[in-house]
Amino acid sequence: MMVDDMQLVEGCRKHERKSQEQLYRKYAGEMLRICLAYEPDRDAAKDILQNAFLKVFRNIEAYTGEGALKAWIRRIITNTAIDAYRKKQKDAMLRIDDINELSVPIKEESDPMVCQDLLREVERLPDGARIVFNLYAIEGYGHKEIAEMLNISEGTSKSQLSRARKLLNEQIMSEL
Repeated sequence: MMVDDMQLVEGCRKHERKSQEQLYRKYAGEMLRICLAYEPDRDAAKDILQNAFLKVFRNIEAYTGEGALKAWIRRIITNTAIDAYRKKQKDAMLRIDDINELSVPIKEESDPMVCQDLLREVERLPDGARIVFNLYAIEGYGHKEIAEMLNISEGTSKSQLSRARKLLNEQIMSEL
């Protein structure tokens, strides 16, 4: 039986386990892929997913029904992944490199196999470059927003994006 999102939200607001389980099952697969974009270790990504869904259930009252529920959940997932990254990197310094632009743009309408291959290459990037690349190129955040989220300068965000582009370009060219 298919239950619509607002019914699930109402059930979750009443702390109904069945509604929480249905909401989780409906979105967990797609949201895990987002977690994996920020944390390539599958077990750690699953932990991020679990923590994010706990936040979803704790804060379900904040969902007003304006906009898609999936987008609201995605934002919580992304913020939780960023928080996990910050925690992991709190003592580490991001390296800054002066880098070239990636010559292979990502477009949603691209061939799904090409996108999957490129996403696998993105997973191989160093943490700082991967996180900034995901936020900028995939999530659509600007450098100012990224800088605020990661507690870095805009210049570092731009540098990490350039670094990611250069590394991706090198990875792609080495496979040709």
